[in-house]
Amino acid sequence: MKLVRKDIEKDNAGQVTLVPEEPEDMWHTYNLVQVGDSLRASTIRKVQTESSTGSVGSNRIRTTLTLCVEAIDFDSQACQLRVKGTNIQENEYVKMGAYHTIELEPNRQFTLAKKQWDSVVLERIEQACDPAWSADVAAVVMQEGLAHICLVTPSMTLTRAKVEVNIPRKRKGNCSQHDRALERFYEQVVQAIQRHIHFDVVKCILVASPGFVREQFCDYMFQQAVKTDNKLLLENRSKFLQVHASSGHKYSLKEALCDPAVASRLSDTKAAGEVKALDDFYKMLQHEPDRAFYGLKQVEKANEAMAIDTLLISDELFRHQDVATRSRYVRLVDSVKENAGTVRIFSSLHVSGEQLSQLTGVAAILRFPVPELSDQEDDSSSEEDE
Repeated sequence: MKLVRKDIEKDNAGQVTLVPEEPEDMWHTYNLVQVGDSLRASTIRKVQTESSTGSVGSNRIRTTLTLCVEAIDFDSQACQLRVKGTNIQENEYVKMGAYHTIELEPNRQFTLAKKQWDSVVLERIEQACDPAWSADVAAVVMQEGLAHICLVTPSMTLTRAKVEVNIPRKRKGNCSQHDRALERFYEQVVQAIQRHIHFDVVKCILVASPGFVREQFCDYMFQQAVKTDNKLLLENRSKFLQVHASSGHKYSLKEALCDPAVASRLSDTKAAGEVKALDDFYKMLQHEPDRAFYGLKQVEKANEAMAIDTLLISDELFRHQDVATRSRYVRLVDSVKENAGTVRIFSSLHVSGEQLSQLTGVAAILRFPVPELSDQEDDSSSEEDE
């Protein structure tokens, strides 16, 4: 993301002009734009024209519109963002108050104005404009006959390809059908890796599977690379890292990212930090439940006691339509930071973010046990039972 201009007043009203440069920047834009904002961007409008003879025709004309945002739609697979709203600035082709949908796309500038820029949104702009936050991890999660090729960016886990091949069972004295199908499966996975993974950007490619599938696949891939003199695979051999996963499904990627060997390789990436924070929370919940809270009310009470060491919160909560509710989450984040706590904002499109959403989207690891809060929770639940 490129920041062209930033004009924000002391009362936090103002506007920023940005240029999304990569597909992932569209996800950041989706998290920046909120209902009630004003968005100015170039768009195409179908305009009816009447000639001197009275015949009516229509032309598609490129024009710049300023909309008051009413609805936002994001397609995570195509990384496309559509913003619907009413025109709020005079335009020769579009009447004031007329509805229009702007489709934001990479490498096209837009200006976003808000009455109130909060700290969470400003921090997201900082992160999006920092090149160090770009995608740097790829993963092949596989089992016999099924593989998912994923890109793990700082903000989301994108499934780039799914390979499925029916593998017949081994038969006594005849394994040829099984072996041929397995070879065909491996070949399709290799082709998918070369098609969807940019080796010049990616630092590490995880190959995760149960059993010996990953070892057999890597042996096959590099044997074929030597035979065919595939320099792309041979030169990047050191980037492949084999780790255990319980299956070939996408959700198994979390296990792979938790692996200590992976964590050391990816220690500087946001994705690994989120996964570790969630893993620490689950361990704390199991061994010291008085130091692991989830749910907004409980986490707010822990914050009042200045007990929060790490706050885990889903970015989904900052897209809440109700301004008061959204402000409540922003105040929580600001307060934890003021009290020297760490804040981890999880992407709802990331595997770790999906898991956090199942825990209400907000959780906290505490500096010290706060048993009275747990007791209050128990008392209130027992009162409800009565």
